[in-house]
Amino acid sequence: MADYASEKYKSDLELVRKIGKAADSVSMARFLSQDLVIETKPDSTPVTDADKATEKCIREILEAERPEDGILGEEFGADISGKKRYWVIDPIDGTKSFLRGLPVWSTLIALIEVTTVAGEEKHEVVVGFVSSPALARTWFATKGGGAYTTFDSDTNPNKGTPRKISVSKVNEIKNAHLGYSDFVGFGDHFAGFQSLFNEAWRTRAVGDFWSHMLVAEGVMDVAIEPSLALWDMAPLDVIVREAGGTYTDLKGVPGPFGNSGVTTNSVLKDEVIKRLNG
Repeated sequence: MADYASEKYKSDLELVRKIGKAADSVSMARFLSQDLVIETKPDSTPVTDADKATEKCIREILEAERPEDGILGEEFGADISGKKRYWVIDPIDGTKSFLRGLPVWSTLIALIEVTTVAGEEKHEVVVGFVSSPALARTWFATKGGGAYTTFDSDTNPNKGTPRKISVSKVNEIKNAHLGYSDFVGFGDHFAGFQSLFNEAWRTRAVGDFWSHMLVAEGVMDVAIEPSLALWDMAPLDVIVREAGGTYTDLKGVPGPFGNSGVTTNSVLKDEVIKRLNG
């Protein structure tokens, strides 16, 4: 693992990959189940017994292995006040896909460090991990350590071996591959998004985590989602950055702490943000 992480975060990456395997066992045991229990949360989004069981699994390991760290999870809230490090968990990103049997869902885990700069707290994602067991894929990165992916299919001769990834060098929208989820939630940014959509070489509604990971791999060049929470974005941020790309909100503010996510290959970032706010 030393070759795939910066020295400072090597043990954190080893831990998060261990957690990922445990979480995959829980989530995959419920995927395509006929007796999946589905509820509706107060924000009208669905949650399944698999979401809750997967987050409990992750929390139990973190509480045992990193008792001093805080935890912020989608299903069971946050205990991060005063913490210098905290973990952000989305047990199943893409619950709607999960409950309908579509394999485009993942477990997202990130480590955030808190520092004080000029009297202000700065929160930075330093470790990111994405596991999509139904696709047999993982992606991960540590600050200063690069970004990697694995393809765990039995048909892959390099099964489980991390491969370093990097963003594309496409420099014009007309040649760009654009990823998104749907057309909902753009508000005043929709006209700008539509101009990108109409001009791009190719567009695909891949959705959720995957379009951003495809940007990190250089398969797509831009991915845009207008309405997200921190747990939807935190690990994606550091993975895309370590692959050479950018992660901002719709207004161009760096990081996953806004309410939206725009990933680019860096070359296209200024034009994309300009269009979205034009």
